[in-house]
Amino acid sequence: MKPVLKLSDIDLYYSNSDKPLIVLDKAAFTLNRGETMALIAPSGAGKSTLLHIAGLLERPNGGEVEVCGKSCSGLNDNERTVIRRSEIGFVYQFHYLLPEFTALENVMIPQMIAGLNKKEAENRAEKLLKYLRIGHRAGHRPSELSGGEQQRVAIARSVANVPFVLLADEPTGNLDPITSEYVFRALTALVRESGFSALIATHNHALAKQMDRRITLKAGKVIELS
Repeated sequence: MKPVLKLSDIDLYYSNSDKPLIVLDKAAFTLNRGETMALIAPSGAGKSTLLHIAGLLERPNGGEVEVCGKSCSGLNDNERTVIRRSEIGFVYQFHYLLPEFTALENVMIPQMIAGLNKKEAENRAEKLLKYLRIGHRAGHRPSELSGGEQQRVAIARSVANVPFVLLADEPTGNLDPITSEYVFRALTALVRESGFSALIATHNHALAKQMDRRITLKAGKVIELS
């Protein structure tokens, strides 16, 4: 079985000075279907950059990104956007919900952009919010929700189009420890129930230990942790 996400020999450097700043140096990893993987590294090590490259938001100087067995290095921006829209979900440290729309509408919008009709999008959005135990808040706007509630809506939105892989960058970083644990458990339960894969960057080692695999970045290279 081909991995849902494969990065091979990824190089990223900035040459604004006499000596290039190397961020990633032949970084490589694979993420298999149904697998959860934690990316643990200190601030400034390149975690967000690696996620952006994996999610086709940023192009490396060298190397290859494959999503569901498809090489992405030669794709133009429109082709990369299509893959992001249909096969990759994103969750960030801040929820980035649209403030003028309700929780339900925020989860519906990406589905409708992808071509689903309003009723189908509404039904799926309702199911996701209920699964994440926030269905009773579906009619509320982001400003009326707590931090944990906002992040659960963001998680529902990220998987609304049934992606093959979910990329999350410190998804519980802005939450208190109790809410963080609750949201993380909801996220991992959703991943396992849906059968897609997840790469989650986090500083929280206790949460990372609950995942199938753990990797880190050292001198720009991906290192597998035991």
